[in-house]
Amino acid sequence: MTVKKHHVASKLKYWDDPGDGSKPTPIFIGKGHITNKRPHKEHEFTISDVSGDEVQYTLNSHGFQWCEHASCEDMFTDDERIKAAYYPECEQLIKSVTGARKVHIFNHKVRRGPTQWHYLGLQNLANRGPVTRTHVDQSYEGAERRLRWEFPAEADALLRKRYQIINVWRPIRTILKDPIAVADSTSVPDVDLVGAEMTEDGFMGESWVVRHNPSHRWYYKFGMTPQDVLLIKCFDSEEKVARRALHSAFEDPAYQDYESRQSIEVRCLVLY
Repeated sequence: MTVKKHHVASKLKYWDDPGDGSKPTPIFIGKGHITNKRPHKEHEFTISDVSGDEVQYTLNSHGFQWCEHASCEDMFTDDERIKAAYYPECEQLIKSVTGARKVHIFNHKVRRGPTQWHYLGLQNLANRGPVTRTHVDQSYEGAERRLRWEFPAEADALLRKRYQIINVWRPIRTILKDPIAVADSTSVPDVDLVGAEMTEDGFMGESWVVRHNPSHRWYYKFGMTPQDVLLIKCFDSEEKVARRALHSAFEDPAYQDYESRQSIEVRCLVLY
């Protein structure tokens, strides 16, 4: 059966490189507040709907992968229950898809806030919404920093083996407003990526911000349900496969006035 596609002409926000060699403005997260003053600029793209063709996109070939996966969780309102019940589900899912030896979850983010949540004031993390700026959560350097932070005694040994950072991204309710888009890793050369510091609760990490390139190929799945899980690879130490996937929320003009998106992402260190 042919699935009707819902491709979207939209705008994606890229880092506005001043061109003088200066580093991106650092981000600080903590005490209920986020400070993000990096300049970004909108660029037009068509985001292609993968509906019906999901199996063509894999972690190794593109840097992302859709999976059908039901959870025992429903509302994701209790952090302790998320850790006790949902974390093991994510660990098992990652292991089954990748064949990894161990999965270590280092945090999660629940998003229910409006599109422009960054401007809500001092307690804006309580209103955390979609990230509408192209990025990768960890740079190559940032991935090693995270590994060393989580496993200080074992890090040197772990660095000699393959490891990954993969986000498990799930809708809490069916998504029409502010869906998430991912870029084919093979369409994004390393030269388009710029390391940017982000400090969260005492940990100084490094992510990628992105220089605009019209050759980037963007994808999403229309109408993702809570059973539609998107695995997003942020890092892979194996250099012969897709190593990272840009991602960003984007606005679909047809659903701008719908209720705010609800989603959860779980960040995983994947060890082999």
